[in-house]
Amino acid sequence: MMETETRYIKQPVELRAVDDGPGVLTGYAATYNRYSQNLGGFVEQVAPGAFAKSLGDRVAVVARYNHDDNYLLGTTEAGTLTLESDTTGLRYDVVLPDTTAGNDVGKLAKRGDLRYSSFAFRVLEDEWSVTDQGFPLRTLLNVQLVDVAPVNTPAYLDTSTGMRSLATHLHMEVADVEAAPLEEIRSRLNGEIPDLPDAEQREEPKDAPTEQVDNHSKVNLRLKELDLIK
Repeated sequence: MMETETRYIKQPVELRAVDDGPGVLTGYAATYNRYSQNLGGFVEQVAPGAFAKSLGDRVAVVARYNHDDNYLLGTTEAGTLTLESDTTGLRYDVVLPDTTAGNDVGKLAKRGDLRYSSFAFRVLEDEWSVTDQGFPLRTLLNVQLVDVAPVNTPAYLDTSTGMRSLATHLHMEVADVEAAPLEEIRSRLNGEIPDLPDAEQREEPKDAPTEQVDNHSKVNLRLKELDLIK
């Protein structure tokens, strides 16, 4: 089963007043062709069209404050959550419910306290390359959207799935990718070098065992003795 990942962007949400209810919350869950922060060895970007399949298939998506099931704000199935892909990214509009969660989120948005949006997804297709600066770059080409969310602060990003994707692409173990120098990862992604030995084989040769050194010394000493006898 594909693992769920989450990403966020720093972009304030907006609240539009309506005649009935707390209002309509609007924001971008993702923006296209914009590099993420360092995700622990690589950066990431979302390609235009990454959400096309989810939107075209009308996949059920929910809006949850801070990705919390206890703070449901809207769903695509009920028509209270609308998603649209434009030239900027994935835009969401959610009609806030007249509930504790909906009213709280509306008040926070109105005050400008909600500074981030986020989306949860499962990767269907990605590709790897390098940035102009030579840093590993993952591009999300096709994802299954799970939810969108206004969030208070960026949560810790579990990027282990991304690292496993990189390791699979390079035909390496995750531990070897993490241990490899950046230059090697960059070269592999550029196809500039053949497969190299794994991390254990890359280690510096250890000093010869003491017993082996002692035996070598004894041999040399015996050879000297033979020379003296001659």
